[in-house]
Amino acid sequence: MEIKGLQKNILTEPPTSIFKLLGPSFILIGLGLGTGELILWPYLVANWGLGIIWGAALGITMQFFLNMEIERYALANGESVFVGFARLYKKIPIWFILSTAIAFSWPGFSAAAASVLKPFGLENTAWVAVSMLLLSGAILTLGPVLYKTVEGFQKILVSVGIPLILFIVLYVIDLESVGILIKGMVGVGDGYLFAPKTLPFMSFLAAFAYSGAGGNLNLAQSFYIKEKGYGMGKYAGRITSLITGKQENVKLEGTTFEPNPEQVKTFYRWWKMVNIEHFIVFWGLGLITILLLALLSYITVFGNPNNTEGINFIYNQAQVITTRIGPVFGALLLLVTSFMLFSTQLSVIDASGRILTENLVLLMPNIKNKGNIIPKIYYSAIWILISFGILVLLKGTSEPKFLIILGAVLNAFCMFVFSGILIKLNTKLLPKAIHPSLIRKIIVYTTFAFFGVFSFLVIYNQFFGA
Repeated sequence: MEIKGLQKNILTEPPTSIFKLLGPSFILIGLGLGTGELILWPYLVANWGLGIIWGAALGITMQFFLNMEIERYALANGESVFVGFARLYKKIPIWFILSTAIAFSWPGFSAAAASVLKPFGLENTAWVAVSMLLLSGAILTLGPVLYKTVEGFQKILVSVGIPLILFIVLYVIDLESVGILIKGMVGVGDGYLFAPKTLPFMSFLAAFAYSGAGGNLNLAQSFYIKEKGYGMGKYAGRITSLITGKQENVKLEGTTFEPNPEQVKTFYRWWKMVNIEHFIVFWGLGLITILLLALLSYITVFGNPNNTEGINFIYNQAQVITTRIGPVFGALLLLVTSFMLFSTQLSVIDASGRILTENLVLLMPNIKNKGNIIPKIYYSAIWILISFGILVLLKGTSEPKFLIILGAVLNAFCMFVFSGILIKLNTKLLPKAIHPSLIRKIIVYTTFAFFGVFSFLVIYNQFFGA
C-alpha cells in the first residue's frame, strides 16, 4: 500500500557513476571502526584467538541486509524510517528516545580515545576525553552543512586509517596466521569450534552487534541517504548550522513517486546502485578492516597475559610493532587508533542527536511545522548528550571497554526490536512493486530471531547464571 496524503514528485534517474553516490556508507563504516573493529573484536581475538572471527563476518553481513531495508524505505519515501515506524505505531518514538539515550549517552569512545594516548604522557584521561567531547560538539555546530561535515570527516578517517593499518599488517604478516584466520572464518579455533567455553557471552554479543554500526545507529542510515539526495531524498532539506549555515526547509514527512512501470524501473536502477555502493564500502571495506585488525591483534599479542585488563591489548600491540618495525609505527598506530575512536564519538553524537530530534518532534506534532525547529532541537540534543558525557567522565566512570560493551549489549536488543518491524514497514508502507524479495525477508527475520535469542541468553546469564 501507499501512504495516503504523502506528496508525490518525479523520481529522477540515478547518477551513472557509483563514485557520485559514495558517502553515507563511509559514515556507517566510520561508526563501526571505533566500536567492534578497533576494540571488541581485537580484544576477543587477543584473548581467545581467531576461531571466533566468523561472528564478525556473519554480523556485518546481517547488518548489510538490515541497512538495505532501511535504505529501501528512505529511497522510496524521502523520509527517515523513524517517521515510517511512527506511522505504524504512534507511541514507538518513546522507545527510540529511551533506547538511544540509554545506549549512546555514555562517552565510551572518547574515554577509549583518551586512554590510547596515555603513552604520550597524557595521564589525565578524563580531561582529555572531555576535550574530545567539546571538540566534537564544536565541529558539528560550526560545520555549515551537517551531513557534509560528518561525511567529510569519515572519508578522511577511512583514507588515512585503513591504508596505515594495511601497511603494518603486511609488514608483520605470516602465512601460518593467514591460514588460522581462514579457519576462523568457518568457526575452527584452537581446540574449539565456533566459541571456546571461557568466552564471555556478553562480550561476544557486544562484538557481534558492533560488526558495523550497531543498534539504532543503523537506522540513522536513512538520514544520511536522504541528505545525500538518494532517490526521493532529493526533495528533503538538510540540517545546517545555526551559526555558519544557510537555512534549508527541513521536513519530517517525505515525498514519494507514482508507482507506474516507468518509475518503478527507475527505482530499481537506484536500488541496484545503492546496493553496490553499500556492499563495496560498508560490507567490503568493513569486513576487510575487521579482519586486518583481528589478524594484527593475533599476530602481535595473542596469548599475552596482560591483554585482559581494559584496553591494555592496544598498548601491547604498539610495543610489539615498535620492536618489529620501529617506534614511529608504534606511535602512529596509537595516534590513528585514537583518531578513529574520536571520529566514532563524533558520529555517535551526530546520529544520536538526529534520532532523538526526529522522535521528539514525532511525539509533538504541533511543533513540527514551526519554522526551522528541527535544527534547533538537534543542536540542543547534541549539547545535552555532550554535557551528560562530561559529567560521567568527571565522576570517574571512564573505563572505556566496560562502557562500550554496555552500550553494545543494549544495542543488540535494539536491533532485535527494529529488525522485527522493518519488513512490516516496507510491506505496509511501500507499493507492492518495490516490496522486499522473499530471500531478503527471510534474512531479516533470521536476524530478528538471532538477536532475540542472543539478547535473552545474555539477560538470563546475567541474572540467573552461576
